[in-house]
Amino acid sequence: MARKKLIAGNWKMNGLLADGVELAKNVVLQVKAMGKPQCEFLVCPPFTLLTSVKKALRGAKVALGAQDCHMAEKGAHTGDISPLMLKDLGCTYVILGHSERRADHGETDELVRAKAEAAHKVGLKTVICIGETLAQRDAGKAVEVCRNQILGSVPADSNATDTVIAYEPVWAIGTGKVPTTADVEEVHAAVRKVLAQKLGKSVANKMRILYGGSVKPGNAKELLSLPDVDGALIGGASLKAEDFVAIAKNGTC
Repeated sequence: MARKKLIAGNWKMNGLLADGVELAKNVVLQVKAMGKPQCEFLVCPPFTLLTSVKKALRGAKVALGAQDCHMAEKGAHTGDISPLMLKDLGCTYVILGHSERRADHGETDELVRAKAEAAHKVGLKTVICIGETLAQRDAGKAVEVCRNQILGSVPADSNATDTVIAYEPVWAIGTGKVPTTADVEEVHAAVRKVLAQKLGKSVANKMRILYGGSVKPGNAKELLSLPDVDGALIGGASLKAEDFVAIAKNGTC
């Protein structure tokens, strides 16, 4: 089944105001130069840049997303951002359950699922992240870990319109190390299988599963040509507009 590829940039905790606006404008120029790309684009800046980046993206076919949200719409949650606030700013996506959130903030599958349910409730699309550590992969538990994260993190009523899965092996994020294409396809195929068990085969066949972890223009074609890889969640390379869009071009977008 044909699934439109999603090329998503996670800027993480990078960029001051001028940097973020310049990067967004450069992304717009690069995307417009492609003419009619066959994929969708998404950028996820830090909270502080969302409003300014939204303005810079005006008129371009590049969606805006955030990197996290709380599960409540409002209330006594100092330092948190609600899904409704993100939607009010113009976001259409939010990344949830990134391994850096799971590690730095102790986020559990149950918490990720609660956030996803809250995001879906207000109309946000979620990019739910899963992935194993190097120790887990070396122990032969990569598929098991990802399966359990899918079962625990993805809401039971999720569908292919409101949910994207991003497989990011923790040991490959920002390290330059990339699993073999066989390893990537094995996990992606296993993820689609567990999605079918959880959500039904029809939903699973339509749901996009991204790969993330040291994706670059040089390896984009190989990775994005795999049958169950429906795009990329890009970290460091998304901080350079030329590299970000080159990944899409090289990935047959």
